[in-house]
Amino acid sequence: MVEHAPSTTDAVPDTAPAAASAARSDAVADPAGAPDAEGSAPGEAADPARPRRSAATRAAILAAARDRFAADGYERATIRAIARDADIDPSMVMRYYGNKAGLFAAASEIEVHAPDLTHFPREEAGARLVRHFVERWECDETLTAMMRVGVTNEAGAERMRGVFAEQIEPVLAAVCPVPEEAPTRAALIASQILGMALCRYVLHLPPAVGLSHDEVIAWLAPTVQRYLTAEHP
Repeated sequence: MVEHAPSTTDAVPDTAPAAASAARSDAVADPAGAPDAEGSAPGEAADPARPRRSAATRAAILAAARDRFAADGYERATIRAIARDADIDPSMVMRYYGNKAGLFAAASEIEVHAPDLTHFPREEAGARLVRHFVERWECDETLTAMMRVGVTNEAGAERMRGVFAEQIEPVLAAVCPVPEEAPTRAALIASQILGMALCRYVLHLPPAVGLSHDEVIAWLAPTVQRYLTAEHP
């Protein structure tokens, strides 16, 4: 368990004025040479283990936050509940992330790293895209957590919409025969990829869970390929 800081949460709300939040952010940004929330006292020798403890603390906070936001929604989730789930003092959450809005932004940060489909033969685009997302879902718990958040509250849904608009649509537009249709085609592709992710990783439907990676790709790729490259429906 990470060493606790003295509790000050009776006076700490889940949100803070913007100026206070910015000041906290500057204080915990972890620049090179700056102390983190577990930094050394003035004149004290640096402890090489502290960065590892700091990383472990952040990971515990973010994991607890994703679960709590998914279970309670953004409005009902509290800093205290998240800290309790992470087994740390709530003041540490505030020190790292400033307020609930800052914590949610960090917990919902997603980089899908979609492949550049122009680097592959056109007829392989659907299979390449499906394989990429299946592999990402398998190894990145953030995607699964944000899927749960996205289906339970508007803040999570808005974040998922942003990911698709910012990171997926440009990739599809590069291979789409009608570029102005990229947003529509992205939504159709999402219905396949996110639909399978919901059934396989959130709802754990046995037939979906039982499919191998190659089977998932074989079933989804032809439909995704059509959405990507067909001239007409």
